[in-house]
Amino acid sequence: MGLNGLRKSWRQALSPKTLRGCSLLHIFIDADACPVKQEVYRVAKRYELSVTLVAGSWMRVPEEDNLALKVVGEGMDAADDWIVEHLEVDDIVITADIPLAARCLEKTAHALGPTGKPFTKENIGSALATRDLLSTLRDFGEVVEGPPPFDKRDRSHFLHRLDETINAIRRKGA
Repeated sequence: MGLNGLRKSWRQALSPKTLRGCSLLHIFIDADACPVKQEVYRVAKRYELSVTLVAGSWMRVPEEDNLALKVVGEGMDAADDWIVEHLEVDDIVITADIPLAARCLEKTAHALGPTGKPFTKENIGSALATRDLLSTLRDFGEVVEGPPPFDKRDRSHFLHRLDETINAIRRKGA
């Protein structure tokens, strides 16, 4: 194993708490189908924040000291369970998974969808209900289409919301 292989193994073994260093804020990405990973990398670098990508299988991650990949088992909620177990107050989780977002909010973390939609205590109940309703309708064949395609406007909205969220957390801690 060469130096790059050792470095990659070392970074993958780091826990979020080790990666935190002096920063109190950490970003977790529910990474398997996340379309905004590159945007998170850029924002995290600008704010000097650590990021942990949590996935069911290995994926390419830029070799930067503030980024780590955690590959979890392939169980249905393995990534969700790992994220929730390692969250701390005011951490940020990037996910489209509404039940995961609800679990994060229970731990006083922030959850942000890839389109920039923040999940909050005020809107998580209706998001869960809508998810369940659409799932039931899909089961009966009433709804056959998925969400609209991800576009540039979604990406821009996400970047704006992530920046807002980080700054709000920092102001609160000051």
